[in-house]
Amino acid sequence: MTAWGAPPPVVIDLGKSDTRKVLLGGSVAGILGILALVGAVTAFVDGEPVGGGIAAVIGVAFTGIGVMAVVKWKTISRPRKLIIDPQGIRLDDPQGMPWAVGWQELGAISLSRTQERAVQLADALVKRTLVRIDLHPRDPHQFRPAHPTMEPLWEFHRVQNGYRLPLGDSASFIAPLDHAFRTFAPQIYRGVIDEGFTVGLH
Repeated sequence: MTAWGAPPPVVIDLGKSDTRKVLLGGSVAGILGILALVGAVTAFVDGEPVGGGIAAVIGVAFTGIGVMAVVKWKTISRPRKLIIDPQGIRLDDPQGMPWAVGWQELGAISLSRTQERAVQLADALVKRTLVRIDLHPRDPHQFRPAHPTMEPLWEFHRVQNGYRLPLGDSASFIAPLDHAFRTFAPQIYRGVIDEGFTVGLH
């Protein structure tokens, strides 16, 4: 509790979470890419041009992902925090596009999650939970001009008359966010909404 008796803000460190995911994903992709390129060279030497060509394509693709992670490192690892408190919800993003919304501006807020079954190249089945925050303003006509930095989130990914903030594969965020919204915005919080399953090739 704070000195005034109100619950303390809930802070979600998005920068730290994204950095960890990119580091892991980029490292794995880079290693797989190098191994595939080595396999391609070996196949060509052994007189297997078809197998070597396929391995080369896979190697270049995965190595490219690893390189891209390094190139985008500064942008992805920049400090970003989502803060929920008695006044509202805000994205603290000093080097990007910060925004702040008061609870009185919103008609509804909810968490949405999708279970993604990701099929790996080795036919392994990996399950991920994609998490988003959906914000629906009381008056979109007034809200949108007042929050220009949020415009890329407007009706993003099937949301109608609202904003969707994607948090990626972040199942661990659900509990603290659910608690924060129940604590600070119970009158407009609509809970956690399951949006079913999707299947992706990774």
